[in-house]
Amino acid sequence: MATKSFPYSAFLRGPSQVLPSLDDADVVLERRDDENLVLMRAERFEAGAATLRIAARALAILARRNSDLAEEVLAEELPWTTWLPESERHACVRELLGHLMAGADTGELVPFSRALTSWRSTAVAWSDPQLARDLQGPFPGDGAEVPRPLGESA
Repeated sequence: MATKSFPYSAFLRGPSQVLPSLDDADVVLERRDDENLVLMRAERFEAGAATLRIAARALAILARRNSDLAEEVLAEELPWTTWLPESERHACVRELLGHLMAGADTGELVPFSRALTSWRSTAVAWSDPQLARDLQGPFPGDGAEVPRPLGESA
């Protein structure tokens, strides 16, 4: 589906200038000081949500019946998973599938998106052997002792 972008202020000044665009596209309202907003027709939203639910459940069924194939499918879609150690790759697939299924069922996809970002960052760290070794420790000492702030009681 195509998208069209408008400044948020254009929508506030004259929604009738923006809303006709919803006939053939979703609309992104660009805001300077906050996240952009997306306007779409309910029918398109519901179609996307229903499609996501079916795809997430199908992938979950596949994962239960053939975890190796599910991992292969997810790795093909998310090639950075190859940087994860095998045990981490399995944990990544299970966690992402769980978030995807829950998000498809509830419509709340932010936890999936956060987990995806977190796992991608973890994979990038693993892709650098020196960084991966450094992050696994050991870490020397407890650090310097920090005095208790004045005015605080013990």
